[in-house]
Amino acid sequence: MTHPRIREIPVAESGAGPYGIAVGPDGALWLTLVHAGGIARVGADGDVRTWSLDAPDSRPLIITPGPDGALWFSRSGDDRLGRIATDGGLSAVTLPAGTGPCGVVTGADGALWYAGMNSDTVGRVTPDGAVTTFPLPMTGAFASMLAAGPDAVWCTLNQANAIARVGTDGSVDVRPVPTERAAPVGITVAADGAVWFVEIGAGQLGRIAPDGRIDEFPLPDRAARPHAIVADPAGGVWYTEWGANRIGHADAAGSITTFDLPTAGSEPHGLTLAADGTLWAALETGHVARLTP
Repeated sequence: MTHPRIREIPVAESGAGPYGIAVGPDGALWLTLVHAGGIARVGADGDVRTWSLDAPDSRPLIITPGPDGALWFSRSGDDRLGRIATDGGLSAVTLPAGTGPCGVVTGADGALWYAGMNSDTVGRVTPDGAVTTFPLPMTGAFASMLAAGPDAVWCTLNQANAIARVGTDGSVDVRPVPTERAAPVGITVAADGAVWFVEIGAGQLGRIAPDGRIDEFPLPDRAARPHAIVADPAGGVWYTEWGANRIGHADAAGSITTFDLPTAGSEPHGLTLAADGTLWAALETGHVARLTP
């Protein structure tokens, strides 16, 4: 079905590639422009501003509010974590060569954590730029997205078909995904402490209960290529169907409802939920989608 309250708003040229999205401390939307090598801000009044990173190969992916009142984002192409203040001031922290950072999140310990796609590591960066890396116990894992829990961060290991729990002390516990070649990507921690993730290769959602049990929920369209996921306040989750041009919702029990986006081929990627319950999705075609509850 098409949700009656989905609206698309242009934020960039179609080739710019809006990818990650977050609500900043200023109440505005902040997006990465993966193909243009830039950052965009969409104000509450609809005003759009963009900044170039002046680094064509930077490939910014995921963006998150930092512990210092700024936005931090992964630069997967040039091994950096970028920082943009709400006034537009840009800086960066250099990571070990070959890291290929993807997911980034602020942990409960007040540091930034990132997933090293190309280095089989999860890393920690303090706001003043000190970097610590923690190796994963396998090679070729393709660490992808991160979510923060109260005492750890959770990381999808896309090619290892597993979820890793990384304690704030650097200890790593790996949980295999039951379905083979499920290729987990997006991950989030729900209000009840459960960890939800998407299986882009299997067309399913996964849920790790607080007691460690893993349940999987097949999507109505197994070829939908679910990509990003964000928790709602009621214990459920919203997720994007990158390959099917839809946004989906699962309640705490795993019951799924999907909504078609108005424009064909929108390629929905990142998601964020505003304080008023409005859901925003980054569309690689140059728009953001607003779903009003």
